Amino acid sequence: MLAGSMGPTKQKAARLVVDLASTAGASEFIEVENAHVSGVSVITGGHGLRRFLADLSGDPDGKVTIPTTLNSAGCDHEKMDEMGIDHPDFLEQQFEIVHAYSELGIEATLSCTPYDRGVKDDEGIGSWAESNAVCFSNSYTSLITNRESGLSALATALTGWAPKWGLHLGENRVPNILVNVKCSMSDPTDWSILGDWIGKQIRPEWNLPWGPMPRIIGLPDWASFEMRKALTAAAANYGSPMLWADGHTAKAPPVDEYQGELTFTEEDLAERYRELAPSGQVDLVVIGCPQASVGEARAVAASARARMELGEIIPNQRLWVFMSAHNHDLISADGTLDILEESGALVLRDTCPEVTPYNRDRYNHLLTNSLKAEHYLTSGLNRMPTSVASIQECVAHAFDPTLTEGQRPELNKAGAKPIPSSKEHREGKFETTGSGIPSQSEWKVTGKAMVTDVPITYLGYVNRDTGVIEEPGHPLDGESVGDTVLIYPKGSGSTVAPFVLMGLLYTGMGPKAIVNRDVCPLTLPAASLLGVPYAHGFDDDPTMEVNPGDEVEISLVDGVTILKVLNRA
Repeated sequence: MLAGSMGPTKQKAARLVVDLASTAGASEFIEVENAHVSGVSVITGGHGLRRFLADLSGDPDGKVTIPTTLNSAGCDHEKMDEMGIDHPDFLEQQFEIVHAYSELGIEATLSCTPYDRGVKDDEGIGSWAESNAVCFSNSYTSLITNRESGLSALATALTGWAPKWGLHLGENRVPNILVNVKCSMSDPTDWSILGDWIGKQIRPEWNLPWGPMPRIIGLPDWASFEMRKALTAAAANYGSPMLWADGHTAKAPPVDEYQGELTFTEEDLAERYRELAPSGQVDLVVIGCPQASVGEARAVAASARARMELGEIIPNQRLWVFMSAHNHDLISADGTLDILEESGALVLRDTCPEVTPYNRDRYNHLLTNSLKAEHYLTSGLNRMPTSVASIQECVAHAFDPTLTEGQRPELNKAGAKPIPSSKEHREGKFETTGSGIPSQSEWKVTGKAMVTDVPITYLGYVNRDTGVIEEPGHPLDGESVGDTVLIYPKGSGSTVAPFVLMGLLYTGMGPKAIVNRDVCPLTLPAASLLGVPYAHGFDDDPTMEVNPGDEVEISLVDGVTILKVLNRA
């Protein structure tokens, strides 16, 4: 494949797989049974995704070699009028993306919950690129997958191989945070809040090479599928690829010491509910992030039926329920769909709340039951005030727009809590050596360093047009990555990150070189495919030793990178 005898598409894919193996320090490759590819919606992948897929077109040998499914799209193409999407050529561009993936032999399931549609192989090795699905499957099933990016999962799908590293190795599948839960946790939204809360407590000095992997003790003895799904989906907001919950997952392996120990109390839960409670007019209620299970749809229908028996109906389709086509067919057969539609709800297939472009003439304050939805809806993807409540309360707000009246809330940048950072200003000379990647042989870059010890979340928190980081509380909030030597620990958040970075690189708004402290499958693919100088694995941590604004020189010779500070800021 590397030699090009199987066509240019598989050559690119093989080059990326080898680059990832080198970066990870893998000594061998592993055969993969199935893959799940992310980066489908027009507003997530953007022009970077569309241009990349266009570059792959026309190669008759460019087909996936293992069963591969596709993540959710940005709309239900049969209900565009009801959704009121006001985005130029959105449906045309969405069709272009899905068609391009289908041409590669990928099954257009358009679901972000492949574990909830009867996947045949829920054991063995997968290559999955949907953060909630990665965390769910590693935690509750026998399927093992690293937290792949959309690009690395696609490369594995095309080649059938992945580097054997990370969570493929038993010694890396160990908890690094201990969480003691001391509250009742009776509702799925409680579990969603817990997953997100854990991510918010992470300290930059904690050593979490594979991401936060908590062991959670003190949960109730019984948990529904929806509770377990809500927990892992929200934990994945902050890069968690798996977790252990005593009584609900396999037994956590013993560790000598945790990086951190946390206690989640009734007051912590109550405080988050207070912070997330709706105030001001709610314009739209969205359920199904990740896409709603049959159980969630039935819970919505049960709450709606109670109001319908009083003669009420949801006005103006103020409730949207997002589902996979698989689950949509199931609720159509058992009558749940009829109840939801009779109540006035809009039930959507093939899409989910975080990847939909909302019409801001209609909707400026959303209410949801999901901290995964809240995390991304308030980000730059839609930058929309989003409140959180249980399904029962969400349905009540859908039926009664007057439950919270007054001025809609606004996202208040000034009120954001600073993300913890351990950086201190450095003086004097600094030089260190690290590694490059096999697809790059020799380069030298000089420029201004942009540095942080806090991971960067590209999707929703880096402006895809300007390259400006737009994450309130982040040390680099308001600064552009363009034309810099970008130094940070690793990427976090959505597995669609490489497409955002590729879009910036295509338009000349990206960094001139990238340095990662930790192995980063969310960053390397874009650098590998577009030839951006990339370095990692330094003897000394550059995120701590280089100051923002330092003039630096970084070069690659014979596989060794040398990073030196020329002038201190």
